[in-house]
Amino acid sequence: MIGCLCETCTSQDPHDKRLRTSAHIVIENKHIQIDIGPDFRQQMLTHGVQMLDGLILTHQHSDHTSGLDEIRAFNFIKEGTSIPLYAEQYLLDDLRTRFAYIFSPKDYPGLPLITLHKIESNSEFNIDGINIMPIKVIHGRQPIVGYRIQNFAYITDASLIPKESIIQLRNLDVLIINALRKKVHHSHFNLAQSLKAIEEINPKKAYITHISHQMGRHKIVESELPENVFLAFDGLTLEI
Repeated sequence: MIGCLCETCTSQDPHDKRLRTSAHIVIENKHIQIDIGPDFRQQMLTHGVQMLDGLILTHQHSDHTSGLDEIRAFNFIKEGTSIPLYAEQYLLDDLRTRFAYIFSPKDYPGLPLITLHKIESNSEFNIDGINIMPIKVIHGRQPIVGYRIQNFAYITDASLIPKESIIQLRNLDVLIINALRKKVHHSHFNLAQSLKAIEEINPKKAYITHISHQMGRHKIVESELPENVFLAFDGLTLEI
């Protein structure tokens, strides 16, 4: 956190150095990115990501969308091929407004090439044969989506998971789910609420993401968690 001198922000443990939340999934040689925040460029360079076949977004907030301009690098890699982006209609409309220069009918050299695709919660779609299910969750007062891909699911910014979505998230090997801090928050799960949701969903393993500095030190918090629950960290790689 800018300007903060708390023990988390001043920690020398690399697990406490947290950029904005996203995930990069490689499945059947296809590369799918979940969310594209302001740290996207740094994340792709740090982890040597060379390909992108599709982008799926959870909601419109800037910490999940504002790296969109960096898509142009993958257009160059793919020799001018447009990158498909999948999101709910309200989010597509929001992107057209905030990134009007990208989606303008004017053909300007060097602009990101992005093809927008509408999705709906609970209605499966696919990217190059990879089936993806958008799962409805609630972020404060706003319905947003998480995603299930086979036996993996990614939920971020949730403050409530409806019962029907809990059912859709059963029988997972790995669940990624958010918890902002230990204190209650108006639009994000706190740690206790996230652990309760994990217990209801009952995945084999769960990893907590979208963690603020107010959660505390990684090493300390993780020692307090159930044996199948872990704190995610920047650069975490999972093989499922």
